[in-house]
Amino acid sequence: MAGIDWQHNTFYHRFLLRQLPNPCARVLDVGCGAGAFATELADHADHVDAIDRSPVMIDAAEQRSPSNVTYLLGDILDQPLPDETYDAIVSISTLHHLPLDEVLPILAKALRPGGVLAAVALPRTDLPRELPIELLAALGHRAFGAVFAVLRAAGRGNWHARESNDADMPVVLDPPLTTHQVRQQVTALLPGARVRRLVYWRYSLVWHKPIG
Repeated sequence: MAGIDWQHNTFYHRFLLRQLPNPCARVLDVGCGAGAFATELADHADHVDAIDRSPVMIDAAEQRSPSNVTYLLGDILDQPLPDETYDAIVSISTLHHLPLDEVLPILAKALRPGGVLAAVALPRTDLPRELPIELLAALGHRAFGAVFAVLRAAGRGNWHARESNDADMPVVLDPPLTTHQVRQQVTALLPGARVRRLVYWRYSLVWHKPIG
């Protein structure tokens, strides 16, 4: 199983990149970890602010930092953010560590009118409601993992390989909210937001801040 294991977070990088506005001047990456996604964002925005509360992760991120990325050590719940500044705020596998009723208003306030909030996070298992997608995920994980392993062995790229510092990232084995519960909270806090379950044990949240 270890040989076909792969990183689900990087699989959804492309999904989040598609949500960015064009042009995109300034982006905030919440829970940036070791900076893998912030490095990709640097190719799509004039400047990226990336925050994480782990000194180990920030140290690792700064080793790969492009010149237009600023890494911040801190907790997003305590970090003072400028109002209506960011064209996009993105996050991967962080929101399930945080109380949505506290963090979402903070992010909404920092987003400029017309900007987009796009996040991918882990939901609590919701059976039997999500049994079909759980079965699809289990089968797809093995099938895709085998293909990715062959591509990596052939020298065709890293294809969602796990990084050495993955073990340093905080892990939540039992997230507090199901996708359905997340949707209920999010739509109350951010009217018009879209929340949907993704295949590989993630949910997505996309919200466009109204203009005016």
